[in-house]
Amino acid sequence: MPAKDLYHDAVRNALTKDGWTITHDPYTINFGFKDVFVDLGAERPLAAEKEGEKIAVEVKSFRGHSELRDFEGALGQYLLYRSLMARVEPDRKLFLAVTDIVYANTFHEPIVQPTLEDFGLAVIVFRPSEERIVRWIP
Repeated sequence: MPAKDLYHDAVRNALTKDGWTITHDPYTINFGFKDVFVDLGAERPLAAEKEGEKIAVEVKSFRGHSELRDFEGALGQYLLYRSLMARVEPDRKLFLAVTDIVYANTFHEPIVQPTLEDFGLAVIVFRPSEERIVRWIP
């Protein structure tokens, strides 16, 4: 089982404040003979439900040497998990949770924009110091 992400609890608390009920911590995808955890390599994911909507949330801290490299890793994991979820639980939507600073600095870079558009990443932008969601990008 992967270790918790630096912002795991902040995102969990932000979702709860936003009216979500946490249903899985972590959300496990069983596929074939393997299990994957909607995680950040060493970080633990969240899954939640609200008003009949089901989501899974992959928390990313982007604390490596290069935010672009962190984005590459996040994108790969996101696409893998989204593909598997479409087969095992198609009514659950996957979101990538990033801090407001990462969103402002990395996700607005011209080199990142085409990927966001082409692959339609669903993103939750949160402010860790306030444990608050500041933006949903479905």
